Amino acid sequence: MIGLLKEILADRPKNTRLLGMDIGTKTIGLAICDPGQGIATPLKVIERTKFTKDIEQLKPLINDYNIGGYVLGYPYNMDGTEGPRCQAVRHFGQEMGNHPQIFGTNPWIALWDERLSTAAVDDFLVETIDMSRTKRKQVVDKLAAQYILQGAIDFIKMSAV
Repeated sequence: MIGLLKEILADRPKNTRLLGMDIGTKTIGLAICDPGQGIATPLKVIERTKFTKDIEQLKPLINDYNIGGYVLGYPYNMDGTEGPRCQAVRHFGQEMGNHPQIFGTNPWIALWDERLSTAAVDDFLVETIDMSRTKRKQVVDKLAAQYILQGAIDFIKMSAV
């Protein structure tokens, strides 16, 4: 099951960790949340090669952390329209569904608006932490994944009220 979070919210897996993913052309930033889906934590960044190799890198993380669902950053254009990057992310999510040995049968895959997530994280690292460009490059993608996942779980909490 893949769709915009607001459209598949009722079917979300409960009491399980979610894996947040910031899918770029060169890297995938990863973050996880606790089983209560309250707080997101940055995990790691994987270098992209091709889809089958990318998902093989995800397999041990999914098993080790007992991941029950996925939140993919959905990069809308600033005017709210979907562009080629949205299509690429949606395609990635659809391909995930074709690999039940890694992602489970009919995995829950939510698309979450990620506009400005990398910019927000980058601004934080520059203005608040005063981190160098080299060090920022090493952490920005996993922090963007955390930002995406935290936004999604905050939305889930607010929608449950």
